[in-house]
Amino acid sequence: MNEQTEERLLDLLCKRAVNGLTSEELKELQAVEQTVESSVDLNSLEMTAAAIAMSAVPASDALPDHLKAGILAKADEYFAAQNKANSPAVTTVREAGKSSIPIWGWLGWATAAAALIFLALNLYETRTVDRANVSPTPIPLPQKPSPGTMREQLLASAPDIVKAEWGPGNVKGVESLAGDVVWSETRQEGYMRFSGLPKNDVSQYTYQLWIFDENQDPKTPIDGGIFDVNADGEIIVPINAKLRARGAKAFAITMEKPGGVMVSDRSKIVTLGAVKPNQA
Repeated sequence: MNEQTEERLLDLLCKRAVNGLTSEELKELQAVEQTVESSVDLNSLEMTAAAIAMSAVPASDALPDHLKAGILAKADEYFAAQNKANSPAVTTVREAGKSSIPIWGWLGWATAAAALIFLALNLYETRTVDRANVSPTPIPLPQKPSPGTMREQLLASAPDIVKAEWGPGNVKGVESLAGDVVWSETRQEGYMRFSGLPKNDVSQYTYQLWIFDENQDPKTPIDGGIFDVNADGEIIVPINAKLRARGAKAFAITMEKPGGVMVSDRSKIVTLGAVKPNQA
């Protein structure tokens, strides 16, 4: 095989490994391959050509899909053959026969191994760069409706709403308090609306709701949950009943120690609200 043929063969193998060949170039390659000595390892030569072509490719560029697949498919085959070639048995046969190995045989295995290492590193670096440059797409979390919105939805959809207007309790300074409480027994859901309820010092006390219904002893009304006020103006607070309330008759807000109590002494009732008779 003369020098011109070798150069053309290397050029065609390079193009096939990296970009692929046209039908005319493929025919030319097949014709050239028939003139190549049988001792030449064309697979190794093709990987050598690929390594030469890829040496000018930046590490951040992605490998062609067909070349990437070829590397993965041929890797085990190349390294297994290389290990076999380096085994003592093979070395003994070569020394005994004193057969010469064509330059393409040595060049093929050595540069093919180098090509595989180079291309594997290129593939690894490409993946690393791609992962570093691509930020994960944030998944928006569903927004929970505000208590005001949830109150409106309850009023619009629950058929058994009962309502009570807040009135004065026995605590001085909150006489201007206004608002109401709405409650659905079937859904066990309700909301308290306040205007003028003073902010509380959470280290001193908290507000606690009590629900009086037709089944519970009036001495031990149902705990409707604790809450704090840290803003002026109108506020809406969801009810968090600890027991199922049936036939709610009245609601009361008391001032209790931080964390709330199991049973209130009702010494500080901030406000009371009774359900109208035609709603009970």
